[in-house]
Amino acid sequence: MFLVGHFKSEAFVSENVVENQANEIALKRLIWHSRRGMLELDCLLLPFAEEALPSLSAQDQALYERFLSHEDPDLFAWLMEHQPADDGELERMVALVLGHARNRKP
Repeated sequence: MFLVGHFKSEAFVSENVVENQANEIALKRLIWHSRRGMLELDCLLLPFAEEALPSLSAQDQALYERFLSHEDPDLFAWLMEHQPADDGELERMVALVLGHARNRKP
């Protein structure tokens, strides 16, 4: 009986390890895609992705990924507050990124 429980817990641990590795890879990919090549965007997005993104919920991380799928001119206009984002969820992500930048210590 002990061996059966041992193998079950071992399988559970290995599933968690695989899931954690997948999450870590996904976060690294999002951090990499936060590098946009435009100084203004990089100064806002990279610190947010490195410092705040790991602590966000999976739902907000998915929203950030959707946010990054937009073109740089759109991101620039939203983050520089020239125009609002397309929808309320994206606007909330803009607020999260800008809030992080405003509260960040130099």
